[in-house]
Amino acid sequence: MNKIIFLLSVMTWGVITAQVGINTTTPNASSALDINSTTKGVLLPRISNLTSITTPATGLVIFDTNKKCISQNVGTPASPDWVCLSPYVAKFFYMPSVVFDTSVISTGQTKDLYTLYKNQFSSIPANARSTSAPAAIPFFPNASDIHYYVIAYDNTVFKINSISDSGILNYDVLSNATPASFINIVFAVK
Repeated sequence: MNKIIFLLSVMTWGVITAQVGINTTTPNASSALDINSTTKGVLLPRISNLTSITTPATGLVIFDTNKKCISQNVGTPASPDWVCLSPYVAKFFYMPSVVFDTSVISTGQTKDLYTLYKNQFSSIPANARSTSAPAAIPFFPNASDIHYYVIAYDNTVFKINSISDSGILNYDVLSNATPASFINIVFAVK
């Protein structure tokens, strides 16, 4: 009986603290799997038909041979949503449309660009998307995931004072906007 209890204790301890190291006898404490090599890489499963993966776990990573990118399921097992993680994906994109009130001349106005972007991308109405598109557009989960730029604007209407690392645009309104007034805001993926 004592041997069984000892064996179960050892097995339980091994399961709780076990880590796997390949080419290392001391796997990193924060990893479940630590592969060490200076001459070889990891080869992910190469899959062309992602629907052939039965109930893929959220976070599952594969190489999509059709899109030629490393893809991750950011959806659920019941409703997979595969996104490319590779650098071939666009590294910048334009800010969605936002309204700037120019009816009053003022200084020190602010717009939270990240929150405006997140709110627009996470609430697309179902009737305004293609039939196979997921209900929401994937978006970067943190304001610090992106760099913020104003690349052009009507300097007769606006004065851009600053943009914080969290996407807070500080600006002055110099005059009322015209039908030709604009601000072009670009986000770049870090």
